[in-house]
Formats: sequence, C-alpha cells, structure tokens
Amino acid sequence: MNTGEKSEQGGLLHLLSVRRFAPFFVTQFLGAFNDNVFKNALVVLLTFQAAQWTSLPPEILTNLAAGVFILPFFLFSATAGQIADKFDKAGLARLVKLLEMAIMGFAAAGFHFHDLSILLVALFLLGLHSTLFGPVKYAILPQHLHAHELVAGNALVESGTFVAILLGTLVGGLLAGAGGHPVWVALAGLGIAAAGYGASRFIPAAPPPVPDLRINFNPLSETWRNIAFARRERAVFLAILAISWFWLYGALFLAQFPAYAKNILGGDESSVTLLLAVFTVGIGVGSALCERLSGKQVELGLVPLGAIGLTAFGIDVWLASPQIVPGGIPLDVAALLSRVSTLRVLFDFLMIGIAGGFFIVPLYVLIQVRGDPRHRARLIATNNILNALFMVVGALGAAALLGGGLSIPALFGLAAIVNVVMASFLFVCDREYLQRCRHWLGHARGG
Repeated sequence: MNTGEKSEQGGLLHLLSVRRFAPFFVTQFLGAFNDNVFKNALVVLLTFQAAQWTSLPPEILTNLAAGVFILPFFLFSATAGQIADKFDKAGLARLVKLLEMAIMGFAAAGFHFHDLSILLVALFLLGLHSTLFGPVKYAILPQHLHAHELVAGNALVESGTFVAILLGTLVGGLLAGAGGHPVWVALAGLGIAAAGYGASRFIPAAPPPVPDLRINFNPLSETWRNIAFARRERAVFLAILAISWFWLYGALFLAQFPAYAKNILGGDESSVTLLLAVFTVGIGVGSALCERLSGKQVELGLVPLGAIGLTAFGIDVWLASPQIVPGGIPLDVAALLSRVSTLRVLFDFLMIGIAGGFFIVPLYVLIQVRGDPRHRARLIATNNILNALFMVVGALGAAALLGGGLSIPALFGLAAIVNVVMASFLFVCDREYLQRCRHWLGHARGG
C-alpha cells in the first residue's frame, strides 16, 4: 500500500475521516443507494401502475426487471475484472460514475416519454455500472488500507451496502408514490450520481497491478479461466463459494420480506420496512463487532460462529412465525410491536444479520489478503459471477418450492438447514476455520 499517512489506528470512525478511504466509501455508498432508488421506484411503478406502461401483468414485470438488472453480472464481470487489473482503479471509479450520470439522463427520457423499453435498457445499464464497479470496490481496499485496517474497511463496506439498500428502497418507494411525474425519479438519480462523481474525484490513485494485461472480451472463456485460476488457490475459492452461498441465503430472506410481513405477520406496507431495517441494523452491528473481535486481523474463527447463528436463528424464525394467517385490517408497526411473537421474529432477523456480518466480513478479507495481487480484481469478478449465479438459482428454487405449497416460514427453515450442509462442506474442506474458532474461543475465555 502506498500512502503518506502514518496511522496506528484502523477503527471504523478513523477510516471514515481519512482520504484513503472516505471518498471511496461515499462513492460506493451512493452508487448502491442510487441503484436501489431506481430499481425500487421502477418496481413500485410497474406494480401499481402497470396498465399505464404495458399489458403485461405486474408479477412478470417485477421478475423481468430483476433479471434485466442481474444479467450484466453474467455477461461482463469477467471483462470488468480484467479492466480493473489493467487500469488505475481510482480513474475507473470516476469513469463509472460518469456512466451512471449518463444512464440517469437516459432513464429520464424513458420516464418523460412513458417508454418501458427505455427504462429496462436503463436498468440493464445500471446493472452494467454495478458490474464494472464491483471489482474496483473490493480490489482497491488492499491498495489504500494497511493490513490491520482491512477488517474495518470491509466491515464498513458491507454495513454501508445494506444501509444503502434500505435507504434506496425507502426513497425509491417514496418517489414512485409521491404522485408527481415519474421523471423526478431519474432526476433524483442524476443528482445522486453527480454527488458520487464528486466524491470519486478525491479517491487517491490506485495503480494497476498488470498494466500490460491483454483483455479477453469473450465472457465465457474468460469466466472459465478465472474460475480455474481461483480454484488453484483453494482457500480463496472456498471463500468465494461461501460468500456466494451467503448471498443466496440473504437474498432468499430479503425477497420474501414483503409477502412474509403481509401474509404471515399481518402487517401493512410499513412492516416490510421494519423487517428490512432490523436486518440491516444486524448486518451493521455484526460487521462492526467483527472488526472489534478480530483484533484487526483476518479472524476466520468468527465464520463458524456466524454459520451457527444463520442456522439457529433461521430455524427459530420458522418456529416462531404465526401458524394462523391473520385476517382483517393490516397492522401498522405499533400494533405489530405489541405482539410477543413479532418481537421474537424481529430478534431472530436481527441476529441473522449479526451472524451474517460475522460470516461474510472475514471471507472478503481473506480473498483480499491471500489472493494473488496481480489477479485480485479478477478474483473479485469471479466472486461476483458466482454470487449472481447462486442468487438466481436460489430465487428459482424458492419460487418452485413456494409454488409447490411450501410456506414462507418453512422456506426459511429449509434454508437454515441447508446452511448446515454448506457450512460443513466449507469447514471439512478447509479445517483452518474450526481450528481458528477453537483458538479464538480459548483466547476469549482466557482473556
């Protein structure tokens, strides 16, 4: 890492005050925030005003939108990883932000002309924007942070991402439901993108590790080549698989929140926000605790603890969920919070978030520390491809199971049980996790 700053600190608040991290953090936060503002606003519009845009039913439109956004991760992640290894990452961040501003301008035209095809293209381009920024997002951290700061940096990125998702979902829904012309959604997005570009101007240079790299634009061959390379670094590849499993698990829960809040808890629209907020707070707390408990180093011993939490509290959501679907007027947040069963479920979702922070932060740091620096961005790109693949498989599997009559609480319980299998696979293939866990627990008891 090349920096003129000398610091013995590496805590969360300290990193938010230094130029090596703060501008990048603001840039990535606003990017994730903007993605979710636009996505959720579009989904709300297509759900409640579908007839004004197309003859297709809302259920098909919302799933189509989700597929359009995730498609670029399959098509362009391999290329994005090569670009991030070949060019300065700070410069790439600025170019990606300029692209985001152009996309928002294009989306404004779609809203103005009431053209759904333009909006879907804009959504695809936003997915491309996220695909290009993904390898930069994680590969730049080891270049700008000291080794003892990486856990804190990743903790902030993970918690910041989920906060951005929460706030973006809220703001997107508010903009779509405000009753004014929907072009304001794109104009707000343009303003957010401009702010992100302004922050990116202050990101210090991050020289490329392989400036003479010849880019292979064939996504299939390059994807297979990157997967093959990742498999040569066993610990790194297993971490990538574990991260991908977590995103399947987390995305499966998040996708069911609206239906779970309405049909199982009997809540109104605000109850969905409550569930998402509790889960987000959990991720933030878990990530922050991970930094504190790890001693500012890669502490793989926290991963088994996270896996235990994901299973234990996932099963308890299943057991604690009301068995009788409530009827009558949907309950607001205050009414829901007056019920003991709701409080237990909320505690479970909070603990799932905390366990998720324990699980995922050390895995990202492992990839950054043990991955070959010359291939670091391409390893992150491989991770992004597999993340997307796992989430799509999880979504299809959940749809099939729910369509076959499985209840949402039972789906949560099944995911928690499958987590035992996936975690066991990880810990059998790489025994370092359990060894570090025993060592960490022994040290914690002795301390």
